[in-house]
Amino acid sequence: MPLYIRDDQVDELATKLQHLTGTTTKTQVVRQALEREISRLEAARPLEELIAKSMALADAMGAGESDFDMKAFTDEMWEA
Repeated sequence: MPLYIRDDQVDELATKLQHLTGTTTKTQVVRQALEREISRLEAARPLEELIAKSMALADAMGAGESDFDMKAFTDEMWEA
């Protein structure tokens, strides 16, 4: 699907970035710019947000067995 830029200022910015990065097409420039911005924003997410997702997954798994014997499990796994 072709990329159409209808705003002259945006087109000029894309052309300038295309020349600065040495890319062959404006579509490639826009893809790279979007990927970089997404990466930047994802990296800047607050730690609490990242931890909350992990905690929600852990909560969904439920409580582990409290009487689990890791030594016995390992011995059984290794047939010791």
